[in-house]
Amino acid sequence: MLLQNDHLMRKVIPPDQPQWGEWGYRGAFLFNFWQRGTWVEVKVDDRLPCINSKPCFSRCLSPAAFWVALLEKAYAKLRGSYECLWAGQVCEALVDLSGGVAERWKLRGSRDEEEEEEEKAEKGSDDRPLTLRNLPQLARDGCALSCSVYSSSRGVGELGQYHAMSMVDWREVRTVSGQTKCLLKIKNPWGRRCWDGVWAENGAGWKNLETSCARDLLGQAEQGEFWVDATEMQKDFDEVTVGYPISGNGHVQSIYTGAALPYSQHLTGHWVKGHSAGGCRNNSSYSSNPKFWLKASEVGEVLVCLLQHSTARDSGQRGVKVPAADSTLNHPHYQAIGLHMWKVEKKHFNLSQTLSKPPCACTATHAYEREVVLRAQLGAGFYLIVPSTFQKGAQGSFLLRVYSSSPTALSAMKVRDPALPNDVEGEWESTSCHGSWVPGLSAGGSRNFSSHSQNPRHPLTVTYDPGGTNIRVTLRQNCPPSAFQAIGFHVYKVRESQDEPMALTDMDPVASCVPHCYTHEVTLDCSLQAGAYAVIPSTYHPDLAGEFTLTWARRIPRKVVKSQEQLGQVIQEVSYISVMRS
Repeated sequence: MLLQNDHLMRKVIPPDQPQWGEWGYRGAFLFNFWQRGTWVEVKVDDRLPCINSKPCFSRCLSPAAFWVALLEKAYAKLRGSYECLWAGQVCEALVDLSGGVAERWKLRGSRDEEEEEEEKAEKGSDDRPLTLRNLPQLARDGCALSCSVYSSSRGVGELGQYHAMSMVDWREVRTVSGQTKCLLKIKNPWGRRCWDGVWAENGAGWKNLETSCARDLLGQAEQGEFWVDATEMQKDFDEVTVGYPISGNGHVQSIYTGAALPYSQHLTGHWVKGHSAGGCRNNSSYSSNPKFWLKASEVGEVLVCLLQHSTARDSGQRGVKVPAADSTLNHPHYQAIGLHMWKVEKKHFNLSQTLSKPPCACTATHAYEREVVLRAQLGAGFYLIVPSTFQKGAQGSFLLRVYSSSPTALSAMKVRDPALPNDVEGEWESTSCHGSWVPGLSAGGSRNFSSHSQNPRHPLTVTYDPGGTNIRVTLRQNCPPSAFQAIGFHVYKVRESQDEPMALTDMDPVASCVPHCYTHEVTLDCSLQAGAYAVIPSTYHPDLAGEFTLTWARRIPRKVVKSQEQLGQVIQEVSYISVMRS
């Protein structure tokens, strides 16, 4: 892919770096990889691991070229180690090397789906159906193509080792009987012969071609390369990975229509347990998932890509070998994710009613993939996008990317803060204070731990008790969603003899906001008698650092005008205040 695209080659491997023997060479090289929406620079030295004076891992066919081995070393450094590159996915590497988009297509058992796509195309659709017959066109368009085998029906060794190969060329040939066949040239990156099909070097298929044509095609196959036809591809290969073409000016090009998608934008988001990890549409909590607005200015093609961040990136445990990339199996590092989109009238928008309707576009299913892609032809207007995990409460961070052929605007839907209680028989006043949990000092954890009394203690005085709810307490943790802790609080009645914190927490609280939740804030409405109280906020586990804001709204008596004389006095006071302000 890099060799075919000079723009990407210069992006990944910055030019004009000093080489061996040149002035300024310091034994180090710079590489760039796309990670989480931005290009990351990686610097490596020129030492390569070798066995018997040969590189242990990737190497160029020419013994004097080392750029592939150095590129692999930089990628291994980015991922954590060479071992972390074991059993990776081609589509992930294509995105990391291009900052673009890649899709995987299943092949085995997909003949019925292929026929359905062709029927849709015959009905007048402008889209090119994604079938094996389109692979030559995709190759002409500059797509990076790869194919993989999980198990070989022929028992061929290397093809049965979950091995990825490159599709490097194609040819249309005519047999001696007058039939037209499309042959695809596959390259084994290991550089060894591993194919014994109809179009292998001594296969029976070559007998159906003119001798000169067969000799020419076989002569074009270099070491590790072989030819297959569409029937063999459908039968013996499990999937094809397609990397979207990147133009010379860095724009993604659609593999469906061939149109350029010059407009792009992205936003980050988080699924937080108890707050914004609502799960799939089967759950009543689906509406709590992160939500985004997409405004389309005119009719155009739109790609929406949901890329989740692997949990293994931070734990350093990438590279677990997965026997098959079956999306129905649990993935050790990824959640099953999906995308849904609704067209809405933003001025007359009702969330619950909208989500109960069928979406205008969605991914086929939740998949255990690093990234899923939703493609749609949209008209002008507003659209609601909801990314979700399949499991409710599954935590994670993600990047939402949008590529479009016409101008679009992407923004996160703002979550409104809970409204202040509004009672017709009273007014409310609110007070806030800030605090922190300091490990070993004021981070005592929940009541399940003996250190609970170490938590911060905030006094609360109640002077008005008209009956019913008269206090609302809200605890908000001040940190990004990725750092949320499970939080909660208890309200204790304070007596004159209970000055010590330990004596206070030994008693049962009069009100509790539990269980502790992984959320931005928790709120509790209380009915408390007049008196002195203490609010003790906490994380569930002790010794967890964090900062918080504690707010309580107290119901106060409403001033009532009892006579015409008092009314006149109030009017005069208000007028006087207005004049003074002027």
